[in-house]
Amino acid sequence: MSRPLVISIVGRAGSGKTTLVEGLIIELKSRGYRVGTVKHHVHPGIDIDQEGKDSWRHGQAGSDHIVISAPDRIASIRKVTNEWPLIEVVKLFNDVDIVVTDGYRREAENRVEIVRAVVSSTPICSSDELSALVTDCQIEIPCPVFRLDDPLALVDWIEETYLNLVNDD
Repeated sequence: MSRPLVISIVGRAGSGKTTLVEGLIIELKSRGYRVGTVKHHVHPGIDIDQEGKDSWRHGQAGSDHIVISAPDRIASIRKVTNEWPLIEVVKLFNDVDIVVTDGYRREAENRVEIVRAVVSSTPICSSDELSALVTDCQIEIPCPVFRLDDPLALVDWIEETYLNLVNDD
């Protein structure tokens, strides 16, 4: 299988990135796509394992890669010495058509920025860095612009621009 399409939702804190990602997932899934997601956490020290649980104890004992397997899901916790670039993280996905990231403003190739007036009416990315803009502001920018309250139009554009090319191979 070829590498999945990666769309990165970027924007200022509190702009609605996660809400937009949720809307994209729901709509892409309703259209039959297999969707993966990555939340980029810029600060070191996240801990998704619960203290005292067996998997946590494995990590405390020194395991570098812990897999938790259950009948309905599997989780992998891997210790790394440096943050992986997005292209390496995407290699973990071998069973999806599209990966939607929440973040990765600096290294994403297909950036969709969300700009909300209550946060700021100025994009953080330059127009040449953006594939598209989602906003509730009037912003003149030389890329497709979508309304904040219309994720379906954004998914239509993603499908027409990227996914039809992937599926035609």
